[in-house]
Amino acid sequence: MKKHNITFKDIIDAYSNNSYQEFAKKAPLHSVVLNAVITHHPNPLQAQKYRIPKIWHGELESTEGKSLTSCDPNGPVAFIVTKIIIDKHAGEVATGRLFSGTMQQGQDVYMNMAKKDVRIQQVSVYKGAQRIQVDAAPAGNIIGVVGLKNTYAGETVSSAKMEPFEAIKHIFEPVVTKSIEAKSAADLPKLVEVLKQVGKEDPSISIKINEETGENLISGMGELHLEIIENRIKTEKGLNIITGQPIVVYRESIQKPSLEAEGKSPNKHNKFYFVIEPLEEEIYQMIKSGDISEGRVKKKETEEFKKIETLGISMKEAKKIRDIYGGNMFIDGTKGIVQINEVIELVLDGFEQVMDTGVLAKEPCTKMKVRLVDMKLHEDAIHRGPAQVYPAVRDGIRAAVSTSKPMLYEPVQILQIDAPASYLGDVSKLIQNKRGQLLEVNQEGEHMTLKCKLPVAEMFGMSNDLRSATGGRGNFFVIDQIYEKLPELLQDKVKKQIRDRKGLKEEE
Repeated sequence: MKKHNITFKDIIDAYSNNSYQEFAKKAPLHSVVLNAVITHHPNPLQAQKYRIPKIWHGELESTEGKSLTSCDPNGPVAFIVTKIIIDKHAGEVATGRLFSGTMQQGQDVYMNMAKKDVRIQQVSVYKGAQRIQVDAAPAGNIIGVVGLKNTYAGETVSSAKMEPFEAIKHIFEPVVTKSIEAKSAADLPKLVEVLKQVGKEDPSISIKINEETGENLISGMGELHLEIIENRIKTEKGLNIITGQPIVVYRESIQKPSLEAEGKSPNKHNKFYFVIEPLEEEIYQMIKSGDISEGRVKKKETEEFKKIETLGISMKEAKKIRDIYGGNMFIDGTKGIVQINEVIELVLDGFEQVMDTGVLAKEPCTKMKVRLVDMKLHEDAIHRGPAQVYPAVRDGIRAAVSTSKPMLYEPVQILQIDAPASYLGDVSKLIQNKRGQLLEVNQEGEHMTLKCKLPVAEMFGMSNDLRSATGGRGNFFVIDQIYEKLPELLQDKVKKQIRDRKGLKEEE
């Protein structure tokens, strides 16, 4: 405004006389925004020196490490996919930043997560919404690449096998789920294709396609997020769909250490013994923040063990950790079992299966520390295959969970609500009616900002309710999302609702 000699009076006059369009020529928004980007964003040569150690955990002194930190166009190729765009002419365009090397059309590259070699068919750079094809693009650019078949956001593409970049995670987990089906049965194959595309385009949603039962589930951050996705499927993809009622995804956890439980294989020749206890809050927070990475733990990962050691857990105990999955931990507490390496992967599969479908209502589990204390195995390998180990491990862990006071946790979102101060009473009443908790209120003149905690299960229709309570002048956004114990009074009621919805029998 200063640069173009525009005053607030000019703007008020322009809006009063309905001549505000002239400001689009006088001070176009794109030049203001782009100049701010140029002035304030560090260039890749500066940024990669401090960004690479945070997002890439390989050896910084290696050839790849030096090339990444210096953004070297002559080094090995290192490209990370951050978004998939579906182009009707080119198909899947993997968009992302090229941190090192030069990407060329026709070049052979390696996809580190998919573990396969592919050939680059097309390289392009972006000019706004336009994609301009080029023969090659050097490090530091954001580029679009065609040829990476079935790739996802977070894939690391390189000229040779390398340590992948850290996984791209959304700050919140999807907590609201809807079933989705095609209006016409003839469109079912197209729906499956569209859902796969949508899952690639928006990594913050989760898609589960069950081709056997024909049930498709789509999970997102909230009701509004799913409505936007539904609208995109209908308008951009041109597909008529029907969606079910929104469902909240709960978590199952435990309140106390369990008794020792035994799991027997169907042939009675293999036995596994488990105890379970609640996972320490500090470790859970480190897993949630990404300081401790999820996945099966290799014995060489000393960095991870050192982080756990800082929380007062001995290195000896830390080295027994075999798997971190969904905010749960598996510890191998056995000693002197000769054939353990032959069955440990099967045991971890069984552990992950139980963590995906808990004891109370087959909801995912969280904050559990499962310890394998002993096992007795048949000496003949043919009698301890997957068909014997899986049921034994699942039964053993479930039996242990049953003795550790299992309970449901519900997703709770911390919101910031902005509204005129005169509506404080109405907004407070709305929060109370939705089982919410007011955390803080700040008032500046006629405007108020308040923070509150609301269970996701009570938030359906929140936008409309808030508009009604504030004469259309209130809005909200999510600051954080956590899981908290569902109140004792609601435990049985909610458990029964989930079991009835899933068609689970009482004794299951």
